[in-house]
Amino acid sequence: MIDCPVLIVGGSLVGLSATCFLAAQGVRPLVVEKHAGTSIHPRAGHFHLGTMEAYRRIGLEQAILAASREQFGPDGGINLVESLAGRELAQFIPDINAGVEPYSPSRRFFMTQQSLEPLLLARARELGARLSYQTELTGFEQDGEGVRAAVRDLASGEEREIRTRYMVAADGNRSAVRKALGISTSGPGWLSDSITIYFSADCRPWLEGRKMGVIYVKNADQRGFFRFEADGTRGFLAVNTLGDLALPGAKDVAGDLSPERCIALVRSAVGVPDLAVEIEDVATWKAEAICADRWREGRVFLAGDAAHVVPPTGGFGGNTGVQDADNLAWKLAKVLGGEAGEALLDSYEAERSPVARLTVEQAYARYIRRVTPEEITPQTPEMIDDLAIEIGQLYRSSAIIGGRREGEPACLHPDEARGRSGARVPHAWLAGGRSTLDCAGDGLALLAAPQADAWLTAAADFDLPRVTLPTDAARQCGLGATGALLLRPDGFVAWRSDEADDTARALRHALARLLQRA
Repeated sequence: MIDCPVLIVGGSLVGLSATCFLAAQGVRPLVVEKHAGTSIHPRAGHFHLGTMEAYRRIGLEQAILAASREQFGPDGGINLVESLAGRELAQFIPDINAGVEPYSPSRRFFMTQQSLEPLLLARARELGARLSYQTELTGFEQDGEGVRAAVRDLASGEEREIRTRYMVAADGNRSAVRKALGISTSGPGWLSDSITIYFSADCRPWLEGRKMGVIYVKNADQRGFFRFEADGTRGFLAVNTLGDLALPGAKDVAGDLSPERCIALVRSAVGVPDLAVEIEDVATWKAEAICADRWREGRVFLAGDAAHVVPPTGGFGGNTGVQDADNLAWKLAKVLGGEAGEALLDSYEAERSPVARLTVEQAYARYIRRVTPEEITPQTPEMIDDLAIEIGQLYRSSAIIGGRREGEPACLHPDEARGRSGARVPHAWLAGGRSTLDCAGDGLALLAAPQADAWLTAAADFDLPRVTLPTDAARQCGLGATGALLLRPDGFVAWRSDEADDTARALRHALARLLQRA
């Protein structure tokens, strides 16, 4: 019997991120992963501001930036070509970091998942987490006290039992845990049977001097996208559909995986018929747009692709999963540490499910508009600004006092949210190179305007970290001269007030409600 506070099923991007976020707050989870190690394929590659901000809080930002710039350079664009050597058809985003400086201390980045996961693994081990690779979950049952899970060592065949307070299913889009719990999914559904071709080919002549991070391809043979490593000699081509959607089997790209066909697809996408191409691997996957109808069953929580599956257009999948983990981790830590009541965990689904549903819709909208525009109908959703999805989430739950109003969208542009309760706190620089987003750490923190001495005094009585904001920073956070707000560990505003009366009582009431204490 192995005991642990939290068992995480799945040791890929989302599982490792959840492990780091929990361990950074003093919870030592156990991860079980059926594969022998971290990802061997590039997979997710375009990471958003909110994701880097989460990694910034656990001390990984600089290591990630260094590795990203070594692989891909500091910036890049997203465009559409007939072929790499042929015509450019559209430029969706000229530079992924253009205009982000006022909104975040961090930057978007390109990075392969096979390079990011080892950094997360090393950080998880530094923070004291336990990881067990080549270990498969074979079953589980739960009661009012915890979860009893059965696992098998795939190398030795040895079976073990794990007793845990809570379990997080980060086991991907075919989640066995989700199926075992009988949780259904809904959404636009299946889009295509896609493939990803990993290849070597000298494409430097057609990449030289071009800021291309993600390169969509649309021609008579195929619809998909490229990603290249920095030297331009290795990359992958994801093929979503064949060229003419009217032809039978146009969306069954996975039907023929022969080397000859894969080489032909790479040559067509590059636009060089006699290009020397070496196929390294081919992966099959389903482009889908679905969301779980429930995110929790008792003491088991879904996260990442187990909770939502999106097509890769927009790069929302892995990013949304990392932010699921960031949201859930601090709540589990507070409950396990006895600082919060069990009911705090209900806020996870209440907050993340509406955001995920909007994100699924937006990834679907980008897929239809960028990959299969013939399928646009009056019902196809309009695309909203990327910043709104990345850092404009607006929550409504028991862990927020105020928050999103009935009928409001789950994401707003950060200029509209302006530090409201339920929104991410606006970024403002403070002394020592800190951002307002860095202030919460592993607990709640009080951010106060320059004349909010009464709130600062009240916060001291509750042993809350306290930060007096400069006038400009307070204004960016929407605070009046005597106002204050409570910042959560995930960077979101839990409560705010511009009144300065009976501060001790008001703060006590706010903390009790937020942490679901009786």
